[in-house]
Amino acid sequence: MQIDQLYNIYKAFPKVTTDTRNIAADSIFFALKGANFNGNAFAEQALAAGARYVVIDEPLYDKGDDYIIVKDVLSTLQDLAKYHRSQLNIPVIGITGTNGKTTTKELLYAVLSQKYNTFSTQGNLNNHIGVPLSLLSIDSRHEVAIIEMGANHVGEIALLSDIARPTHGIITNVGKAHLEGFGSFEGVKKAKGELYDFLQESGGILFLQSDNTELLEMVNTRTFNKIVRYGFSGQNDVIGKLLHANPYLSISWKMKDTTPIYEVSTSLTGSYNSENILAAIAVGLHFDVSPISINMGVEGYVPKNNRSQITKTTKNTVIADFYNANASSMSAALDNMKVLEADRKVVILGDMFEMGDDTYAEHQKIITQAKSLRVDRLIFVGEAFYAQKEPEGEYYQTTEEAKAAVSTIAESFILLKASRGMAFEKLLELL
Repeated sequence: MQIDQLYNIYKAFPKVTTDTRNIAADSIFFALKGANFNGNAFAEQALAAGARYVVIDEPLYDKGDDYIIVKDVLSTLQDLAKYHRSQLNIPVIGITGTNGKTTTKELLYAVLSQKYNTFSTQGNLNNHIGVPLSLLSIDSRHEVAIIEMGANHVGEIALLSDIARPTHGIITNVGKAHLEGFGSFEGVKKAKGELYDFLQESGGILFLQSDNTELLEMVNTRTFNKIVRYGFSGQNDVIGKLLHANPYLSISWKMKDTTPIYEVSTSLTGSYNSENILAAIAVGLHFDVSPISINMGVEGYVPKNNRSQITKTTKNTVIADFYNANASSMSAALDNMKVLEADRKVVILGDMFEMGDDTYAEHQKIITQAKSLRVDRLIFVGEAFYAQKEPEGEYYQTTEEAKAAVSTIAESFILLKASRGMAFEKLLELL
């Protein structure tokens, strides 16, 4: 079947799914394959659950007119999303970066939604499957779309950019993450820079944190149609200043060469989030959202999913920040603990995953930085931290082993930071 024929079916039944556990009535099921599953084998089950059509790539499973056979289901899903994108005449903002891309996406949504019917990536649908599914969720009601793009290998952002074809783009920052896949920090910059490459070739508009030297170097090797600069120094188009970060962020901001100064208070913690707020302000201004509406959007945003999220338990106040972790985000979280005022501070850190050959060196740097803080307890959890056990601090090989020690903490301000695989929600339950 040709992609335009499939697109006509999609227009009639514009709900797409890849999981038989959440089949919507009259949807199209794409039978994807994985290392441990073959979606083709679930096609009949998808139809029984309410799907109108199933897309398969193994003729063995074909059982009638509601089966659509293609050469490869994944590439067909991507091609359909790309075709759908070509029919949309709306701005599409692509976001990638080592840290802060999800928070930035959500802040952008909060701001742009003040004026426009806005679509944004839901959850973590930011990879070679998630981005096509996100695009296929955009309909004629939407006036602007925000597409988050994640990657752990060189070439992935180029693929996602080719599918989503962003008209505008942001790289929040570049840091040491997924080094196992990228190979090195230079590999990270090359991979994230693929969004810049696309915007350069397509004539797109770039939003740049121009106080970030790494991003500035990456931009200076390319030519863009337009750059909107945001940051904390005077050369930016949107200039911010951190007013308060103890524990919630407040910033002031203004437009270059204008006199009004605006202040906004947030439900975010971590001074590192101030640049994510400025990104949302810069995007809002570019799309003619009023300063008052921009501040309303930022102030109304409440973080969730354990990303820089302050949680008050019966015993403690916890910065729950364990959706993910890498060397740069871990360091920023520790820096933030310096400015927080509390009678008792506790830092609980878990292993950072996918660091490759740099695993032990990067964990050692974090141990050194953490030891320089003035905190009441310092707890390290995970194999990589435990392998470099030092006299100062408490070390546990697993999250389970750390439970007993953590359960005794009370009346403290706690940083809980780790990669998702450490399952630190088990510790949060005890705090």
